[in-house]
Amino acid sequence: MFFRAPNYLSDMGRRESGNEGEAAVLASLVRKGFRVLLPFGEGHPYDLAVHLPERHLLRVQCKTAWRAGGCMIFNTLATDHGSGPKSYLGHADIFGVYFPPTSTVYLIPIDAVAATEGRLRLEPTKNNQRLGIRFAADYEIDRWSIESLRQLVSTSEITAEVATA
Repeated sequence: MFFRAPNYLSDMGRRESGNEGEAAVLASLVRKGFRVLLPFGEGHPYDLAVHLPERHLLRVQCKTAWRAGGCMIFNTLATDHGSGPKSYLGHADIFGVYFPPTSTVYLIPIDAVAATEGRLRLEPTKNNQRLGIRFAADYEIDRWSIESLRQLVSTSEITAEVATA
């Protein structure tokens, strides 16, 4: 007799949360007028692509964030169950992050957050520190234009060329 362990249920919760986050990011991008492409099948290092002018594609990795204190937190590593955690650096350009408590979507460049965990402040620090603090409001999807995303992709392509030279 085959019986799935309780981990299966928690896996389903994570998968549903991921689906909800991906759907929210997709809907927000479409609502802003971006042309969104969906990669076929599984195993791609990004969830969505945005077609930008001059034949550029913005590769979007979708994540769902949770609240911890005055911050929202999201994972920034890919979980390949066969070979362990991997960075998205060079494989995606931006994180599309959905924060369920406020139904807000954020766009955060891959290299703007730590390699293992993304943290954005939702409220000011208790000591009013601003230097070195990433505020969530600075990354809200409405702050991004097609031109700013195109520039991000152009910069990413130059960085990738230098890294492989």
